Amino acid sequence: AALTVRFLTRRFIGEYGDLEFIYSHNLTVDGREILFHIWDVPNSQLSEEGSSEEKRIQCFFCFVLVYSICDRASFDILPFFFQFIKATKEGQSQEKVPIVIVGNKRDLHHQRVVSSEEGRLLALSLDCGFYEVSAAE
Repeated sequence: AALTVRFLTRRFIGEYGDLEFIYSHNLTVDGREILFHIWDVPNSQLSEEGSSEEKRIQCFFCFVLVYSICDRASFDILPFFFQFIKATKEGQSQEKVPIVIVGNKRDLHHQRVVSSEEGRLLALSLDCGFYEVSAAE
């Protein structure tokens, strides 16, 4: 949620509840107006059954899977979400789904439990892009 709010407003808010939001945001990229629809959902709200998630995933064109470098569980669940997205999206077409993995909280390096190398290796093994960022900075 902090990363989404930072993208939308350029402000950092440190504390969020476990709430799901869908945002719409216009942005000019390379001279073209782009309408973003961002589905921001905490890990705790995604179920393994996935019926409502499958319907939502069908509406989106690319995905950013975010984990905290200070939270091993948020990293370890990424392959499940990756496979769920690919099965849902690519089951309908042969096009590769753009997925990027983002490690957040880079500013909290002293609390790091997931190394940059682990993030890069996971992204490489899943054929995804990879970035580490700090919503706070």
